[in-house]
Amino acid sequence: MDQLRPYRSFVSYIDCSRTYYAAQGYDKPYAWPHYDEVPFAPPAKPLSQCRVGLVTTAGLPKPADPMAAMLYRREMYAQPAWPPPASLYTDDLFWDKKATHTRDVDSFLPLTRLARAAAAGRIGSASPRFYGVPTDYSQGRTIERYSPQILKWCREDGVDAVILLAL
Repeated sequence: MDQLRPYRSFVSYIDCSRTYYAAQGYDKPYAWPHYDEVPFAPPAKPLSQCRVGLVTTAGLPKPADPMAAMLYRREMYAQPAWPPPASLYTDDLFWDKKATHTRDVDSFLPLTRLARAAAAGRIGSASPRFYGVPTDYSQGRTIERYSPQILKWCREDGVDAVILLAL
């Protein structure tokens, strides 16, 4: 039986984000997007017939060359899903680095699990690519630039449904 607690037993992403923005000097709290009409739709066919893709906020690995690494800038990308990447760049993202790590790519980009779901018939197939989008906290860029490009790539790959992976 659940017991009431005098405090929250989870981390509130909203509270943490507002605290983060305030610490960065923003005088206005982060405004979470709100839609009167949700821009998502139920699948038109059973999941067992759908091609499923993954969208991550993890970036491509930084170049090994120190000078090139200094100039590294996160951009959108579409990469082959197989074989899964050995690593992705996550150090610039805000996540609890004391509680966990991202050395195991399959723990936050489950391409192997998606392929297994396709082999078992739980999904129709896995997208041949996965997609990366920078986390830059801009609703405008997300709506005007990132979302249309992700949609374009998904359509090119015949994707019916995507899993948005938060890091």
